[in-house]
Amino acid sequence: MAETKMPHSGHEQHLCYLHNLGYVTSNLADYKKLVTNPKFICKNCGRTAVSDKNLCAPEKL
Repeated sequence: MAETKMPHSGHEQHLCYLHNLGYVTSNLADYKKLVTNPKFICKNCGRTAVSDKNLCAPEKL
């Protein structure tokens, strides 16, 4: 199988990528830590996160 090419650096930590991997289902408690009391919103998908490192296009809330 071909290696997955990331669209940009750090994408493997972004919520959109983690969601596509099924991380929400398999690691709900850990996922909640990434999104509880968010400080940033993604301008691409609208997801919110505690850290800007977990979003593709973060903007402070």
